[in-house]
Amino acid sequence: MAALRPAARPPAAAAPARLDRLLARLVPAGTGRHTTLPGADGGPEVTAYLYEAPDRPRPSGALLWMHGGGMVVGAPWIDHRLCDRLARELGLLVVSVDYRLAPEHPFPAAVEDCWAALEWLHGRADELGVDPARIGVAGASAGGGLAASVAQMAYDRGLPLAFQGLVYPMLDDRTVLREDHGGRGTMVGTMVWTPAHDRDAWGWYLGHPVRAEEDRAYAVPARRDDLAGLAPAWVGVGTADLFHDEDVAYAERLRDAGVPVELVVVPGMPHAADMVPGLVAAQSFRASFVTAVDRAVGGRARERQSE
Repeated sequence: MAALRPAARPPAAAAPARLDRLLARLVPAGTGRHTTLPGADGGPEVTAYLYEAPDRPRPSGALLWMHGGGMVVGAPWIDHRLCDRLARELGLLVVSVDYRLAPEHPFPAAVEDCWAALEWLHGRADELGVDPARIGVAGASAGGGLAASVAQMAYDRGLPLAFQGLVYPMLDDRTVLREDHGGRGTMVGTMVWTPAHDRDAWGWYLGHPVRAEEDRAYAVPARRDDLAGLAPAWVGVGTADLFHDEDVAYAERLRDAGVPVELVVVPGMPHAADMVPGLVAAQSFRASFVTAVDRAVGGRARERQSE
């Protein structure tokens, strides 16, 4: 495993003290409520943040959110504003999972943490004021890949799931085996996820360099053969994103398997551009995702339709 460790992690990494200072500037006071959840099958406890508006209707829908960072960096604070928006605008309970990161915790640690959170949501739905028929999962980048894996687990294990939101998801390790990426993933500052980042991250997460065969269930969502029966999906990506081809292919496979899919592709948008304020196309992309969540598990769209 040591051979997979570069001198430094991808550029999103930062010292904890710096993250704390940045968090204090970016996140409104009182946003998110820290909690711990029981681990899956006796595993370690899972840290999470709960978001809900004071006037959240009960029962409401709920969304399990997974942050990005290539499975190796990142934390829930990255998406505090988005999770707060989803909770307040849509009347949802949002649970953001602080899953374990590779390489210290390779597969299946992260997906087990996210699965444990989904089980907890269902198991305590009455107490939490959540409608079990209106629970969805979503995430961005690596979190989108985890959301796809959790959606597969939910179907296989008989746990109802109303929605999967895959925001430029990291779905297929085989992308790193391609020599030609069509110019996608070119480095611009520190915002773009490059082929080199992808190769290292998948290697850390899987615990070995990417290879032609990977038969562990839920390790790589795109390697699953049968996608029939999975939860309805929203899949979004930009044409300049390294993940463009794998995301579009997965959306098309879902559709071919009979799964309702909304695919949103933004011309010229690089990876994670919706996190940059002021980019009109990127903000419209994020608004499309929020609308899809509202239709699937929210309450505001229903309220407007009944007026």
